[in-house]
Amino acid sequence: MKATLLLIGKTDQAYLEAGIDLYVSRLKHYLPFEIRLVQALKNTKSLSESQQKQKEGELLLAQIQSTDTLVLLDENGKEFSSLNFAGFVEKQMIGGAKNLIFAVGGPYGFSPEMHQRAQAKISLSKMTFSHQMVRLIFVEQLYRAMTILKGEPYHHQ
Repeated sequence: MKATLLLIGKTDQAYLEAGIDLYVSRLKHYLPFEIRLVQALKNTKSLSESQQKQKEGELLLAQIQSTDTLVLLDENGKEFSSLNFAGFVEKQMIGGAKNLIFAVGGPYGFSPEMHQRAQAKISLSKMTFSHQMVRLIFVEQLYRAMTILKGEPYHHQ
């Protein structure tokens, strides 16, 4: 199984980029992993929240194949412990997911079409994080999940 983190816009903080790069390099020992960027919309001040979500949704959906399994990182999604998230990832692997795409939406969330297309929605916390910070938190949690599945000592109970 391949995993992809699908994002809108670049990471613009060097310290976050360094952390993301660290976990991406570690993840590649467990499964093929990539971060795929969709260019952020420009001139959004003239767009309503709904219009912005719609346009971002179109850009994201263009990156997703019909055979991909889509998981939205969404504040209203299901919350997991790290162990349960590892179980979720394992279930996707066993279930034959070929490309598991985790998507981070824009500042207003996802379009209705993205919600309809998704097979699952996950919340990383009840707290709100910046979209930049979510990237680092997610790649660390995916790495942690892989070490849990391999029985490695990174995660302590």
